[in-house]
Amino acid sequence: MSKKLKMKMKPILLTCAIMAMSLFSFKPIEKSGVADKPFGGLALYTVRDAMMKEARATLSSVAQAGYVNVESAGYNNGKFYNLSPSDFKSLLDEMKLTPISAHQGTVNFENIDRQIADLKLAGFKYFVIPVPPMGLFTYDNVNKRMAMKGGAKNLAEILDKLGEKCLAAGLQLLYHNHDFEFLKDADGNVVFDYLLEHCNPKFVNFQMDLYWVTKAGVDPIAYFKRYPGRFKIWHVKDMDDQGRFAPVGNGKIDFKRILDNKKLAGMQYYFVEQDACYNETALEAIVISHKGLSKFGFK
Repeated sequence: MSKKLKMKMKPILLTCAIMAMSLFSFKPIEKSGVADKPFGGLALYTVRDAMMKEARATLSSVAQAGYVNVESAGYNNGKFYNLSPSDFKSLLDEMKLTPISAHQGTVNFENIDRQIADLKLAGFKYFVIPVPPMGLFTYDNVNKRMAMKGGAKNLAEILDKLGEKCLAAGLQLLYHNHDFEFLKDADGNVVFDYLLEHCNPKFVNFQMDLYWVTKAGVDPIAYFKRYPGRFKIWHVKDMDDQGRFAPVGNGKIDFKRILDNKKLAGMQYYFVEQDACYNETALEAIVISHKGLSKFGFK
């Protein structure tokens, strides 16, 4: 090949090389599918302040963080976060969020029918009792401790009556635990155990809060084995080295071990929840937690 021809070929070869590299460099990146799809639920108690100020913007942030299901904790006087049940449902539909459960701390025998009707209008499936209702829950402001009065037997009877009402209307009633239910009442009954053993499973099942179970020093899997199928929803929240709430994946709870037993537990849904934030805002925490879920296999 002559020197002149070689000189002409160099630019052509260089152009071909650049084109080849460009094709390689700009090859579309294949998405994993599952990891990029929205999944999981958020307990709106985590973002309760933001929800009361601006529900639309907050729910938009929840959806953008990757969640698909929500649990309400803002019912008052027939409204969810100052919205009528139908308006709240419409807003959730707009955001492509599904209402699953609602914490109804103000329930009593006089308003149960109204609350059931409102939950159904908003599209919820589960009616959750977040603490012992009807004045049975107590809080020590000095020592920052939750407790209850009235005893396990009384609470079980109340829950059965409320649960029977819910079942008749097509809802399922769940009781949500903290740590004080793992203490003994005046009759020597461990409250949580008594509820599991004496509440009719047709009427009453449970939302296990994995942080509070850990805080109480008990093993959730031991409860799954003793009472299989009773824990329909979980609250997934982590615990830092100081025992405080933390975003999922930023603490020390072994969620993978617990998740491996979800079928035994009877878990149908789970919700990220963080009662208080210390190193980030609530809206930042829900993003961190959603990413943390994947580390443990939640989907």
